[in-house]
Amino acid sequence: MSNYDYDLFVIGAGSGGVRAARMAASFGARVAVAEDRYMGGTCVNVGCVPKKLYVYAAEYGKGFSDARGFGWASGEPAFDWATLRDNKKNEISRLNAIYRNLLSGVEADLIDGRATIVDAHTVAVGEQQYSTERILIATGGWPHIPEFPGSEHAITSNEIFDLEVFPQRLAVVGGGYIATEFAGIFNGLGAHVTQLYRGPLFLRGFDTDIRAHAAQEIAKTGVDLRFETNVTSIEQGITGYMLTLTDGTVLEADAVLYATGRKPNLNGLGLENADVHCNDNGTIAVDEHFRTNVPSIFALGDVTGGMELTPVALAEGMAFARREFASMDATPEYEFIPTAVFCQPNIGTVGFTEEEAQARFGDIELYKSSFKPMKHTISGRDERSFMKLIVDKASDKVVGVHMVGPDAGEIMQGIAIAMKAGATKAVFDNTIGIHPTAAEEFVTLRDPWTGD
Repeated sequence: MSNYDYDLFVIGAGSGGVRAARMAASFGARVAVAEDRYMGGTCVNVGCVPKKLYVYAAEYGKGFSDARGFGWASGEPAFDWATLRDNKKNEISRLNAIYRNLLSGVEADLIDGRATIVDAHTVAVGEQQYSTERILIATGGWPHIPEFPGSEHAITSNEIFDLEVFPQRLAVVGGGYIATEFAGIFNGLGAHVTQLYRGPLFLRGFDTDIRAHAAQEIAKTGVDLRFETNVTSIEQGITGYMLTLTDGTVLEADAVLYATGRKPNLNGLGLENADVHCNDNGTIAVDEHFRTNVPSIFALGDVTGGMELTPVALAEGMAFARREFASMDATPEYEFIPTAVFCQPNIGTVGFTEEEAQARFGDIELYKSSFKPMKHTISGRDERSFMKLIVDKASDKVVGVHMVGPDAGEIMQGIAIAMKAGATKAVFDNTIGIHPTAAEEFVTLRDPWTGD
C-alpha cells in the first residue's frame, strides 16, 4: 500500500476515464474520479447517444412516406420537438445514473467538481487536495467556434439537442461528420437546412467515392448543400439571423450550428503546474502507453488527438488499466477500426480509402456497386446505395470496405471482424450471402471495376 491517498486519480468521467477507473479498481487499485459536468462524457450526453436517438426520430418522417407504397394510407403526421427533446433528457438522466453506479459498484470514489493538477502527484478539486501515485487525464474534446463578427450568435453540438424552440430554418456550418449528421437530422425532422462548407466537398478523410455519392444522395433528401462557401458575419435580424456568405449572398436562419472542429478540453486543468507537454495542435503528447513526459501522468481518448471515437477511448482505458495495474502487455490495435456516419443515408467504412491504399500497397483492385435498395423499389424513394471493396493484389487481402446506404454501420461491424482476421477477396467470394439483403452484395462482387 502506497502512502498516497489513491493509486489512480482520473480526471474526467467520460467513456475512457470511467473504463480505466473501473478496470483499475477491479485489479485492486484505490481509484478516484473527478467530473465537473456530467457522467458519461460527450458520448452519453451530447454525442453518440442523443444523436442516434435523434437520427431515429428523423427517419420516421421518411418512413411514413415510404409506407404508402406498401399500402399504408396516412396523412402528414405532426412532429412535436418538445416530446423528442424531453424524452431524450429522461434517457440521458437514466444513463448518467448508470455511470455513477458503475463506479460505486467497484468502490471507486466519485468527486463532483473540476480537478486541477497541482503537481505530478497531487490533484485539487475546489479547496481539497488529493495525493495520488498516478494521474489519468481523460477530459475529452470541446466544440470550438472561430471568432468572427457575430460568432456569439452561433451554437454548437452541445446546445443543439435542447433548443427551446425547433428551428424551422437551420444553417449548419462545417463539413465533418458532426455537421453532416445534424444537417440530416433536422432536415428529417422538417426544418429547411442549409449546410455550408468552405471546401469543395465535405467529409474530408473519407474515401472520395463515398464523399461524392453521399453528397448526391443527401442533396436528394432536401438538404441545401453549398460547398466552397463560408460565413463572414452573422447579424440578428427581425425574423432570425442574417448570415453574410463569402459569395456575397445573405442567408436567413432561425439557428446557426457551428460544427467546424473540436479542441481538447484542457482549460484550467493545470498542465503547466507539472510541465506536461502538448503537441503543436494543443493535444496532450503521449507515448504508445498513454504516458506523458511526466512519468506519473497519463492521458487518453480525444484529449490526445487520436481517433475521436468512443470505442477507441474504451479500448485505450482498458489497455491502460491492464498495463498499469495488472502487469499485462496491453496495447490497442488501431488498424481496421470501423466507423459510421449517421447521415441519411448512412455511411459505414473500415480500412483504407482508395487514395491511402494506392499509396500503401501500390497495385490495388477495386470493386464497386450502386443500386436502388429493395425497399425503395416499392416505396418510391429516390435513393441509391453504393458499396466499394479495395483489394491489395499482391496478397489478395481486402484492405478497405466502404458503403453508403441503409444500415451501413450495422453491416460494417461484421465486415471489420473479417478484415481483422485477414480475410482475402477469395474468402469474401467463397462466403454465401444472406438473400435478399444489401449486405450480400459484398460477397457477390465478382468483376473488378475498370472505369466509370
